[in-house]
Amino acid sequence: MNVNKTILEYINSKNEEEFDPYYIYNVQTIKDQCQTFRNISYKNKSIHFASMANVNPHFLKIVKNEKVNIFVNSILHLNSAMEVGFHGQDIIFTSSALSVKTMKYIGNLDIQLNVDSPNQLKQWQQLFPGKAIGIRCNIGDNVKPYSTHAGFFIGKDSRLGFTREEIRQIADKSKIKGLHLYVGTDIFDIDYFINCYKELIDIAGDFPELEYLNFGGGFGASENGAKHFNISEYNTKVTNLMNQVSEEKGKSIKLILEPGRIIGGIAGYFVCQVTDVKPRENKQLIGVNASTVQFSRPLLYPEIARHPISIIRNGGPYISGKKMPTTIFGCSTYSRDIFSNNAELPVLNIGDIIVFGNAGSYSASSHMQFLGFPKPEEFYL
Repeated sequence: MNVNKTILEYINSKNEEEFDPYYIYNVQTIKDQCQTFRNISYKNKSIHFASMANVNPHFLKIVKNEKVNIFVNSILHLNSAMEVGFHGQDIIFTSSALSVKTMKYIGNLDIQLNVDSPNQLKQWQQLFPGKAIGIRCNIGDNVKPYSTHAGFFIGKDSRLGFTREEIRQIADKSKIKGLHLYVGTDIFDIDYFINCYKELIDIAGDFPELEYLNFGGGFGASENGAKHFNISEYNTKVTNLMNQVSEEKGKSIKLILEPGRIIGGIAGYFVCQVTDVKPRENKQLIGVNASTVQFSRPLLYPEIARHPISIIRNGGPYISGKKMPTTIFGCSTYSRDIFSNNAELPVLNIGDIIVFGNAGSYSASSHMQFLGFPKPEEFYL
C-alpha cells in the first residue's frame, strides 16, 4: 500500500518521537464513495449509510453533507444520528428482538422502522395501530445463500427476518409499507445481489400498498485494495430491475440502499509505532504501541482481515528489497492480540511507523474496553 501524500504529510506534521496510536481519514474519499451511490441512475431512491461502520460525529456530518441519509440498529446510534441533524425519514431503524421500551421510543419519532418477526409486528401494531411499518424478509433458499465471514443472512441457517411462510400468514398486508432485505456482507457478485432482489420482488407482489424496497447493503470492500465492487454494473442492473418493478406496480417504488463499509473503508488509516522487535528464525515479531481492541477487525475476523501495511521511516515510505515473514502483535499479554500473522515486510526497527490501510469502517467504531486501552483519536483531512 502506498500512503498518499496528504496522509504522509499529516503523519510527519506530528513530529513526535513517540505518539499514541490514532486514525486518519481522507475526507474526499468518503465524499466520493457517497456520491458513487448517489449517482445510481434510478431516480426514486434513498441512500442510507449504515452507522455501524463508523458512528463518529465528524464522519456522520460528512455523509449528511453529501446528501446521504442514515441506517441505524440501536438507540445509541439513533441518538447519535439525530445529534448531527438527521431526522424523520432520513433515518431507517432495523434491528431484531426489540423491547417494548425501544418500540415506544421509535414510535414517537417519525422515522422508518423495519421489524424482524411476526411477534414484533404484532407488538408494534398493538402499540401503534395503523402506523406505517416495514418488515425484514428472509427470502429462503431459492437463491443458494452465501456463507460470509459474518455467517448467513438469508436461508434456513439465518436467524433474521420473516420466513416466506410467516409472510404469507400476515393477515392484513395493506398495513405493510416496505420490505427489507440484507443478503450478506462483503459480496462482489452482482448477479447474487440481483437474484436475491428478484426473490424479494416476488414477495412484494402480495403487498398492495408497498412504497419501498430496501435492498440493504453488503457491498464488497476489498481487504487488500486489489478488488473493487463493480458499481457501474450494479447501477445498470438494479436500475433496470427497479424500473421493471415500478412499471408492474403502476407506480414508482422507492429503492433504498444501505451501504456501510464501502463508504469509508478505504478512506481510513490506523497509525501506530514499533516499540519492540523480536528476531526469530526466518521471521520477525514486531510489537507496536497499540492493541487490537483499538483496531479490532484483525481481532474479530482473524481469518479474513488483511489490511494493507505501509512502513514509514525518516519521514518517508520505507521499502527494502529484502522482505521476511512478519507477525505484528499488540502491547498486551492477550494471546490473540495479533494485527497480522502473515505479512511480508522489510526488517523493522523500534521507532518505525506502521500504517494499516482500509481502516475507515468497523474499526474505530468497534473499540472495546476489554484489555484497558483507550479509544484512539480520529483525525479528518
